[in-house]
Amino acid sequence: MLLTSSQMRVYLALGNTDMRKAINGLSILVQESMELDPFSGHLFVFCNRKRNILKILYWDRNGFCLWSKRLEKHFFRWPESSEDVMKIDQRELMWLVDGLEINQQKAHKRLSYSLLF
Repeated sequence: MLLTSSQMRVYLALGNTDMRKAINGLSILVQESMELDPFSGHLFVFCNRKRNILKILYWDRNGFCLWSKRLEKHFFRWPESSEDVMKIDQRELMWLVDGLEINQQKAHKRLSYSLLF
């Protein structure tokens, strides 16, 4: 699907998006509505009203890439929120694409340690 790195962030454009928009229209939404930089290399995820289409926009070195998935029978578990933008991690994006909730109750939580000298 997508090449990811540890520096790459994932932003959901909450609510619904007109899926007739292509690269130009979605990049304008990222810049103006989400107030983020479409050239950052981060992933910007959009969903339609029926929740059966996802589009992911990202900049890859010398051009924009647009990834799309349309479900034939089911729908995506798109989060509801009063916010306009939600930041998620790459694992949560994979859950979303697979039709799962992004907040998995039984998932292992991320651990982080620091070295003490």
